Amino acid sequence: MTGAPPDERQIEEKLLGGPLRHTRAEVEALSGIRQDYGLRIWRALGFPTPATDEVAFTDADVAALREIRELLDTDLVDEEMVLQLARGVGQTMGRLAGWLGGTWLRRLGEELPADEPVTEELVFAALAATEELRPRFERLLLHGWRRQLAAAGLRSLSTTAAATADPVGGVALMAAGFADVVSFTRLSRAMEGQELAEFVERFEATAAEVIADLGGQLVKTLGDEVFFVADDAAVAAEIGLTLAGRHETDPGFPRLRVGLAQGEVILRLGDFFGTPVNLAARLTSIAYPGAVLVDGELATALAADDDRYDISALRPRPLQGLGRVRPRLLRRRSPHPERT
Repeated sequence: MTGAPPDERQIEEKLLGGPLRHTRAEVEALSGIRQDYGLRIWRALGFPTPATDEVAFTDADVAALREIRELLDTDLVDEEMVLQLARGVGQTMGRLAGWLGGTWLRRLGEELPADEPVTEELVFAALAATEELRPRFERLLLHGWRRQLAAAGLRSLSTTAAATADPVGGVALMAAGFADVVSFTRLSRAMEGQELAEFVERFEATAAEVIADLGGQLVKTLGDEVFFVADDAAVAAEIGLTLAGRHETDPGFPRLRVGLAQGEVILRLGDFFGTPVNLAARLTSIAYPGAVLVDGELATALAADDDRYDISALRPRPLQGLGRVRPRLLRRRSPHPERT
């Protein structure tokens, strides 16, 4: 690589699509957004607050705040709703940007000789290449968002049609599940950084595929744990049993313990809360490796609608914050041998 690399400001302006030309006070005045509210939006997006006189904004930032001001003129949108959406955008896009940046740097690093270090020039090259591919990534991002929005709308319709709880109020009857990697701390200590990253990536990717293929919804990943929900008890059961049994057919996949619970959950900012979520997490923490524990409500739903499962009641035990609970061990029913 020849010539001096661009400085940080040049890279920032290139990725932002224009030069930094406005202070915070100016961008708020030009957009018509109150200064105190503009500051709250910026913080909700997850950025440090620039000094009032620091030139840190582009014309695109002015346009974005104008869009927000126009949204606030409609009856369906208020200031608190915008702040909630801004927090969602900031958290989601921050993780997505970090994911893309890390993946891109690793790919460029693979093209280097083994003994060549990652330099400032390589980082600038990665950022420049990202800018060249940005329009395609943006189109992919928008398409993925539309597909996810359509899926969320259809889930809301099905919940309303089934009269399960109160979807308009953010409450739904669902099954919640956690799948946790057994002995993750011990495993992670035995791995180098890159090996550990690949281990976690494979676990999360495989779990996400299983959950999607079987009709569930992945809510979030936590490194050594995944959290998912399902509208149907049998779907949750199949996800839990498939994840817990994956190690038997794929030794490279970690051993898991799984907890499932059903009941009314609260939907809030793309996440799920409530007693079933807490109960599923607690059941996961007491499950043996390879086992799937379920609560009484989910066990009743499975017993009433499906003869594919064996459900065994275990002794009651205290669970933090939930009192004494009787877990059930969920297994697939063994086929009966044919009589001759």
